[in-house]
Amino acid sequence: MTLTDTNKTLVKRFYQAVDSGDVAAVEELFALEWENIDPALPPMAGLEGARSLVQMFTAGFPDFSSKIELMAAESDRVAVRALHTGTHRGEFMGIPATGKRVSVHATGIYTCKDGKLVQNRVVFDAFGLLQQLGVVSF
Repeated sequence: MTLTDTNKTLVKRFYQAVDSGDVAAVEELFALEWENIDPALPPMAGLEGARSLVQMFTAGFPDFSSKIELMAAESDRVAVRALHTGTHRGEFMGIPATGKRVSVHATGIYTCKDGKLVQNRVVFDAFGLLQQLGVVSF
């Protein structure tokens, strides 16, 4: 298996962990120096930050699911475009449950080192999510 194949497998496993809220996978997937760079989310770093990231989506959206639509890899980086869906049944980023079904696209570039994630650089349609939850209108 090539390095890019190994890194793509790692990123796919990351999405599976997030979809299931599998915090037990954190030590397997994330490096100690991991950091999340996403302007729509609070700062997260290290294994505790990774646990927060893995848990936050299924806490707010118990049926959270990701569909990878596009994946490309080169060297230590993997780029992904994904569609995320779920039903807002729990608090998410201070927003009480609305019961609404949402669908949001995200694009991420993941940096891998020695078989672990060291950086997630993600942008997702946060405004679209807020619109779908009825928090903002346009």
